[in-house]
Amino acid sequence: MLRIASLALALTLAACSAGQSPEPAETAPAQKLTVFTGGTIYTGNPGLPIVDAVVVGEDGRIVGTAPPLSEDWDESEIDLVDLKGAYMYPGFIDAHAHLLGIGQRELNLSLEGTASIDELVTRIEAELVGMEPGVLLFGRGWIETGWPEGRMPSAADLDAVSPDNPVILVRSDGHALVANSAAMDAAGITDETENPDGGAIERDADGHATGMLIDNAMALVAPLRSQPDAAAKARALETGAEVYVSRGWTGVHNMSVGPDEAPIMLDLDGEGKMPLRLWNAFDATEEGMALAAARDYEAPTITNNAIKLYMDGALGSRGAQLIKPYSDRPDTSGLSLITNEDLADFMKRADESGIQVAIHAIGDLANQRILDVYEAGGYPPEERWRIEHTQILAPSDIERVGALGLIASMQPSHAIGDLHFAPSRLGLDRLAGAYAWKSLIDDGAVVAGGSDAPVEVGSPLIEFYAAVARKDLKGFEGEGWHPEQKLSREQALTLFTSAAAYAAFQEDDLGTIEAGKLADFSVFDIDLMTVPEAEILGAKTVMTVVGGEIVYGPGSVEGQ
Repeated sequence: MLRIASLALALTLAACSAGQSPEPAETAPAQKLTVFTGGTIYTGNPGLPIVDAVVVGEDGRIVGTAPPLSEDWDESEIDLVDLKGAYMYPGFIDAHAHLLGIGQRELNLSLEGTASIDELVTRIEAELVGMEPGVLLFGRGWIETGWPEGRMPSAADLDAVSPDNPVILVRSDGHALVANSAAMDAAGITDETENPDGGAIERDADGHATGMLIDNAMALVAPLRSQPDAAAKARALETGAEVYVSRGWTGVHNMSVGPDEAPIMLDLDGEGKMPLRLWNAFDATEEGMALAAARDYEAPTITNNAIKLYMDGALGSRGAQLIKPYSDRPDTSGLSLITNEDLADFMKRADESGIQVAIHAIGDLANQRILDVYEAGGYPPEERWRIEHTQILAPSDIERVGALGLIASMQPSHAIGDLHFAPSRLGLDRLAGAYAWKSLIDDGAVVAGGSDAPVEVGSPLIEFYAAVARKDLKGFEGEGWHPEQKLSREQALTLFTSAAAYAAFQEDDLGTIEAGKLADFSVFDIDLMTVPEAEILGAKTVMTVVGGEIVYGPGSVEGQ
């Protein structure tokens, strides 16, 4: 049991860590301290990797750790939080997620886990029971990987059970959807409708629209769905935050944020309903650019200084832009969602306005184009601009990412999900540059780890497992899946802690457990650093701490 007595020493260290000259111990103001102890505490600091206790001040910052602080302290001076044998880590940060979508997934029809087209149709039929004709049914989360039919769904599949209701079902990656005939009719989509720029209307061998809409073509049916108002968005954001802290995340790099969400998040934070630490990347509209440049609607836990661009679509729906055609569809090489000229213009404007840039790129050509435009612009590493996903790279481009100072914002779970279809999309040869976390790190790139939820589940445990195992959730690895790209436990922890903090210019405050930093902690019931890799997936969240406050677990509102 830790005993606390050296209060003056603790306060002196806290003042020093904040860059202040410490007052004499006898005049130091009294401060209530919180001590987390009674478990194994991984600091993420190579110089002191494990400590017995963490001391936190009333300001939500870490006063120090024991060791090196004295353990001969008076318990009457502190609030003791007993970890009861659990394992504490620096706060896990999801470096790429969509908080609004996470909440909406909880509140709307989720199609996750649907195992076949037959099951998809059955679920839609059940949802339509009692629904008035003409009312839209919207759902998200299906993915055809592993389906016995071996294909994506079509309007014809849905029409038999939904002749009178428009149905729109978005694929899990958010880059494709299937619409039934009623929805296509309502949207005015015919066999003669032309593909929009950056989008594709899938057609069968006879030229008939199949109901599958890829990337920008999805906008054709968007008017059929009423947009959520501010109250609905607030509910979804609050729900998403509650789900995330329950999983052990302390922060989110929140992607593709609508500018109208910024005041909603600030209001939720002011009402105590936004327990997560947020770094927001806004849609690259004029309004989004202006908001990020002005850093409007910020708070101590909310940073608004980034924009998000899209180079291409997703690999599963064949929208990722490849240097050579898809191995399983030689008629296409994917989609470009922005020209090099427009990308260069966005980069120039962002640089002039002090805006951080995050750019979605999946395919090897999309990534190569970013590298080329960035290099031609002569931007320095200090920009800390990010490639979101960095999923498939030409092997010759891997070392360029670190050399240019771009950050690779990657999601390990994509690799363990995509391994079931990426070999057919790319062929085995191109897998050498796919999901190449280890090679990027070895060549000097900062790799920040995220989940891309709601595309993926959004679990820190799944992401950590994927990074160290590079196998699917059942232990399947697959041919040509480059096990040499697996990460060590220490490297995996860095992805979601210090690297994610660096990617948001927050390394002085977050990422490790040491004096002066913010007290953000993730606590699980097993030792992620030593247990067999399969056991990682069975871990449970014990506690989530943000700024010294327990936002999930014993002592939180959630845990009471």
